[in-house]
Amino acid sequence: MSEKSIQAAETFKSGFNCSQSVLSVFADEFGLSKDSCLRLASPFGSGIARMQETCGAVTGALMAIGLKFGKGEHGQEADKAHAYKLSQELISKFKDKNKSICCRDLLDGLDINTPEGMAEIQKRDLFKCNCYKYVQEAVLITEAILSERTK
Repeated sequence: MSEKSIQAAETFKSGFNCSQSVLSVFADEFGLSKDSCLRLASPFGSGIARMQETCGAVTGALMAIGLKFGKGEHGQEADKAHAYKLSQELISKFKDKNKSICCRDLLDGLDINTPEGMAEIQKRDLFKCNCYKYVQEAVLITEAILSERTK
């Protein structure tokens, strides 16, 4: 584990969602405040707005990749292509470890939006057992991608 992955897990345990927990540990690297990153990533938790689509840990990681490599106002198409390539690498590595990037799949097919689904998730402590690990893995993969590549 890295310092950032531990910090992200602590952020998650303190009540922030998976996306917030991942993106916020990269705030300093991009000259952003932790609070700005927490706000930005807020709607992406629980598979984007609790829709259980793309895992929030993955979306937080993708935002970090975009901040470093994405196409900005004065960027070029090559920047966008590079960010896509690195994002695909992140997704592939996350899938290799976890079989999916879909929040619902990662929570064993349970629906967080139904009382029954949430009760089962809580009974099995899946947020702690599963999501805690996904947050840490997303950070580790992102750290490797950010450190191996230059813009």
